[in-house]
Amino acid sequence: PQQFSSQNEQDNRHYARAAKVPMLEPSDSREAKDFTRLAFGLSEEYDTPFLLRTTTRISHSKSIVRLADKEVRSVVGFLKKDPQKLVMVPEFGRRRHVLLEKRILKLRQYAESSGINFEIPGADRGLGIITAGVVYQHAREVFPRAGFLKLGMVYPLPQELIADFVRRYRRVIVAEDLDPFLEEQIRSWGIEVTGAEKRSLTGELTPDLVRNAWGKKRRAAAPPVPEGLPARPPVLCPGCPHRGIFSLLKKKGVFVTGDIGCYTLASIPPLSALHTCLCMGASIGTAHGMEIILKPAGERKRVAAVIGDSTFYHSGITPLADLVYNGAETLTIVLDNRTTAMTGRQDNPGSGRTIAGKEVPRMSIAAIGKGLGIRNVAEIDAYDYGRIDRTLDRMLRKAGPGLIVNHGACVLLERKPMARPYRVDEGLCDGCRRCLMISCPCLSLAGPGKRAKVKIDPSTCYGCDLCAEVCTRGAIAEGGR
Repeated sequence: PQQFSSQNEQDNRHYARAAKVPMLEPSDSREAKDFTRLAFGLSEEYDTPFLLRTTTRISHSKSIVRLADKEVRSVVGFLKKDPQKLVMVPEFGRRRHVLLEKRILKLRQYAESSGINFEIPGADRGLGIITAGVVYQHAREVFPRAGFLKLGMVYPLPQELIADFVRRYRRVIVAEDLDPFLEEQIRSWGIEVTGAEKRSLTGELTPDLVRNAWGKKRRAAAPPVPEGLPARPPVLCPGCPHRGIFSLLKKKGVFVTGDIGCYTLASIPPLSALHTCLCMGASIGTAHGMEIILKPAGERKRVAAVIGDSTFYHSGITPLADLVYNGAETLTIVLDNRTTAMTGRQDNPGSGRTIAGKEVPRMSIAAIGKGLGIRNVAEIDAYDYGRIDRTLDRMLRKAGPGLIVNHGACVLLERKPMARPYRVDEGLCDGCRRCLMISCPCLSLAGPGKRAKVKIDPSTCYGCDLCAEVCTRGAIAEGGR
């Protein structure tokens, strides 16, 4: 909910119902811990996977947890050949479907009687609330006198428990984020409840939104953000190895199909050098599809696919093989920063270490490309601006698929500057602002209006020299303190 760091407000509860897999939903940190432990036990008991739904609000909050005694178990592995369970050809699959439906019925009975779904009687019999997850906390805060049916298992639902609860309250609402997942199931049983028609189907519910949707007194919305505050969009780090190649792709007018990673920030002005983003590995397939459409119009190499090294290993090799097989003209650029930077600098097959720290052979992206049959392969230093410029020109002209591996370790791996900070010679700077187009947070303007000149913050400058490369007046050079 609220799409804090994802591309869509996806309600994952639908996965449980579609796959007929049980789902637990905690409402605080304690339940997140307890439900995880419970899910492992129930998974063994009912011979099924369990889903544990967490939302951003649960993951970003804290509460007191209760620790159980530590258990140490020796796990002995064994192999059991059971193709009727593990090989889902149609004949076996039809038999397993019967067992699946029986299992769901057993899980419904568990939901009715286990205590994971429970009622909190209210002082006010006029209002009952059916809810789950963090919305339970919001609703309890807003309606302390109401009765609550607090659901810990959101699929399958306890039909008898819900029907009994609804009978004892004059008015029952279903409070939930996003889709009316619970409400629609309850209504399908002929049970009258209200809910979604009073709230938005987008965004995250808060106590104020719960009050405004179902309370008698509306509270004024929070005051808007004061006007005039400077915008603070997310930016690539100072010294980021991705910045140079994106600056040149923009300069050359290339349509860039992007992927998931830090480099998605290149879509934001002033870089504005990345034009699509869908999912991990999609950049290569998207570029290939666009090229097929552009070919009849005589267009060649106007599209480039950009993908990070960890994403390439994860899901970029398959579409790269596909475009080679189909004789595409697509240029693929792998931004190799030796880590999985966006999610916490985890190792990947190109870093030479496993996630546990064990030394292993480092996979070569260039060798993979050549092994797939790509003849036009180039490896470049992410900080050699001139060579990147020349390599892009050459690869955009060549026929057949091309692969550029842009090598430059993430600046957060070692956290030390590359050189002394750069400085601006105010006598040479004419305030053209060309250097600001690289979107480096070290650069800013000092002075009034159009006569303002660029300055560099020496406390954050990594000395990558990209700003000096794009300055046509030679006003930027190493030498700051």
